[in-house]
Amino acid sequence: MQNDAHPKIGEERNGFEGILPRDSAALYRELVAGRVILRESYNSHRAELEDNRLYNLVYNHLSHFRRLYEHLGFELVFSEQGAFFYIREDTDDESEEHDENAFRVQVILLIIGRYFARTGRDLEYLGRADAGLKEDDLNAIGADEEYQDILRAARLEKGLQGALDYLLSRNFLFKSGASRYFLSSAGMYFLRSLVQEYESR
Repeated sequence: MQNDAHPKIGEERNGFEGILPRDSAALYRELVAGRVILRESYNSHRAELEDNRLYNLVYNHLSHFRRLYEHLGFELVFSEQGAFFYIREDTDDESEEHDENAFRVQVILLIIGRYFARTGRDLEYLGRADAGLKEDDLNAIGADEEYQDILRAARLEKGLQGALDYLLSRNFLFKSGASRYFLSSAGMYFLRSLVQEYESR
């Protein structure tokens, strides 16, 4: 008599069971496009943060997805402090494309953080929907030749707007109005990491 308490051969408890293929595919598309999976995403229609279904899916089936992405040649990374997931290639040598993407994200965050600090504001306000970057801030950054030179050096030829779109497309930034932006939990996590690294030198 078969014991139904144990999974059948080839099956795994907390494996594919209970995970819809369309959700798994949606998650894969997000991750391989270089996006982070945030615990909360910004709903611009309601002007509020709300739970991200894909984050909850990964969180509740973490061992399954870690194993799955390991088989696909990736490491699924969880940042508890920043409350997000992302993938990186599971090799000794980071790919050139991955390095370039990470470099660009760092450059843009450093420009934003540096500008904000120069104006005497606490960097934590960058992560608040009711604060963040406003139109005056964008105009000031866009008019600064030093910042434009840095963006061009990072091969972000479309200037500040292109840089903001780059962060938006990867979920490091949210748009909260016509000309208003604020950093996501992932954006804030990496900005704080960059500041700590700079201060420890």
